[in-house]
Amino acid sequence: MNVVEVTGLTVRYAGATALEGVDLHVGEAELVALIGANGAGKSTLVKALSGLVRPAAGRVTVHGRLAQVPEGREMFGDLSVDDNLRLGGWRNGRHGRDTAGIYRVLPELAGLRRRRAGTLSGGEQQMVAIGRALMARPDVLVIDELSLGLAPLAVANLVGHLRALHADRGLAVLLIEQNARLALELCHRAYVLEAGRIVLHGDAGRLAGDTRVTAAYLGGHVSTEGPAR
Repeated sequence: MNVVEVTGLTVRYAGATALEGVDLHVGEAELVALIGANGAGKSTLVKALSGLVRPAAGRVTVHGRLAQVPEGREMFGDLSVDDNLRLGGWRNGRHGRDTAGIYRVLPELAGLRRRRAGTLSGGEQQMVAIGRALMARPDVLVIDELSLGLAPLAVANLVGHLRALHADRGLAVLLIEQNARLALELCHRAYVLEAGRIVLHGDAGRLAGDTRVTAAYLGGHVSTEGPAR
């Protein structure tokens, strides 16, 4: 069963087309990447998944609960780590705001729980953002630019946690990412988005060896001939 289904999605802003006829799906307990250069339309897709933009055509269907880790993390810097986490569970009622489970799956945060989020490193803030999203008890986690502005060691640590969450909870993940190498190493399948269109899709291992993906990773043009399967 698919937890996310995107069919023929088209989004326009003031007449300009940001996404055109996008088809994409994420299965239960599947790790899926969406890669593309800056301006390809990745953030517009995230907004459409979250209901923040209205499609001009097509459909987005989410079976279950979706939670988002936003680009730039969007911490409440003056609040503690614990308070930032609790905000992620506000729809779950009083008992749903218990953060103990997050400290079990992200133990590095336990020692930071009383720290103001604005004083943390970028990697620590990204971990808080992931924990905050997990507080919503999602069936699928949408992560917008996991590696943005982070050192390689911080990224490797976050990837380790995502792999553990997937293995332990069967959590589905849609990773929106410019770093193609990272995305393809982590995920089962991937889509390449260019100028608002899906130009390649298929098994992540196969795409990792595709010269067209190398071109996309370096910011060049991706041929649309013969999409990978």
